[in-house]
Amino acid sequence: MILIIDFGSQYNQLIARRVRENHVYCQIEPPDISVAAVKALKPKGIILSGGPASIYSKGSPRVDRGIFKLGIPIMGICYGLQYMVDSLGGKVIGSPKREYGFAELLIKKQKGIFNGVTKKTQCWMSHGDSIGSLPKGFLVTAATANTTVAATEDARRKFYGLQFHPEVVHTKDGKKMLANFLFDICRCEKSWSMKSFINSAVGDIRRQVGNEKVMLGLSGGVDSSVAAVLLHKAISRQLTCVFVDNGVLRAGEADRVIKMFKKHLHMNLRFARAGKIFLKRLKGVADPEKKRKIIGRTFIEVFENEAQKIKGVKFLAQGTLYPDLIESRSAFGGPSAVIKSHHNVGGLPKKMNLKLVEPLKHLFKDEVRQLGKELGLPDDVVWRQPFPGPGLAVRIIGEITPQRLSVLRQADTILWEEICAEKLYYKLWQSFPVLLPVKSVGIMGDQRTYENILAIRAVTSDDAMTADWAQLPHDILARISNRIINEVRGINRVVYDISSKPPSTIEWE
Repeated sequence: MILIIDFGSQYNQLIARRVRENHVYCQIEPPDISVAAVKALKPKGIILSGGPASIYSKGSPRVDRGIFKLGIPIMGICYGLQYMVDSLGGKVIGSPKREYGFAELLIKKQKGIFNGVTKKTQCWMSHGDSIGSLPKGFLVTAATANTTVAATEDARRKFYGLQFHPEVVHTKDGKKMLANFLFDICRCEKSWSMKSFINSAVGDIRRQVGNEKVMLGLSGGVDSSVAAVLLHKAISRQLTCVFVDNGVLRAGEADRVIKMFKKHLHMNLRFARAGKIFLKRLKGVADPEKKRKIIGRTFIEVFENEAQKIKGVKFLAQGTLYPDLIESRSAFGGPSAVIKSHHNVGGLPKKMNLKLVEPLKHLFKDEVRQLGKELGLPDDVVWRQPFPGPGLAVRIIGEITPQRLSVLRQADTILWEEICAEKLYYKLWQSFPVLLPVKSVGIMGDQRTYENILAIRAVTSDDAMTADWAQLPHDILARISNRIINEVRGINRVVYDISSKPPSTIEWE
């Protein structure tokens, strides 16, 4: 495995993705990890990530310098390079000219990291400090017009440093450079796969849980569904899944989940039909943050009541993913502005005294989908488009009422049918309707109407961090609009959202 030390780079998760694409397992750890903990992980190599700080700034992140005495190959990227140089006796200086963006990399030594890379190649720079002098034993292996030390190495100790970012697609031969580090320098094997993960995860779950009972909050989404199937494979009838119908689900959603997990996969499933209490508490509420918090608190109450009906349960399982884990424990990220509160089972009260089981906590979203396929889940679960925890409540702008929910559900079903008919469902990251709190004048059957406006949102994305509006063919949009206006009573106008993220978010609330 490869250990990645997180110095706060916006790209640290991308480094991990690149390593795993090579079928090599890796973990991201904060810089306060001890040398003893590093030894216990037994990494074949260490990558020091980039970061926004200057090495000489007060409070800049630092890892124990003892890692340089372990005899393990180390590669420093950007800030990671600067930390390595500073720790080993070199000097880092403020650059007279900040370098950001594309740069031509001139390679002086086509060995080691640059084995098989052309002498001139494109790289991506993002730094304000540069290397003033190198530690003893290091030599320059690449430069750019503005950066004398764009890459360096001490081949004897297997220490390598890159001032640019090899993990981003803008660095043309970045994948090759990382592969050289993994296989030529660290001597890693391509042993990371979903099949190997299943075998190790099943063993880990059994060791952690023993003969005790486990409860899982099942939403029907990708993460909780994959977690449920993996846990069931490991502990079978010791697992009880709890599905809460909060009253703001899509048409047929509850029946779909029950059919899949109870009837076909033969799991213990408790079904809490709690729509009335959710809608009662949402009555008259228009503010999106208040909606989310009401739904979150009510979910916890309902879930806790169901948990008390399961005798002897000792563990709570969650579909926590690696990005959640990294962001929640970031040692250097600092506080972030709240864009919108997230609905999560992790908010359960401590008085429940349940120990956490998080079998997916070291996987990224695309890996979870791969895992689902390996476990035999059908495509309509594995490739399901993301659906927000608060459900249709954040797709109805303004107050939630049974009548408005009915209108939105009908429109949602029509949109889904048309997107699937055109084989676009799996090509889109998300596609959904939004009911607006605005009415417009229309004409139906030679009579004036004054009805609701519905917005259609469809986006493409790789990871939901950024998204582009999907340029759906006009004939498909026309058919969707025509069906909704003709078949859904209460809508007389359909509009299409052509905003990207950023500046907009994918969901409207």
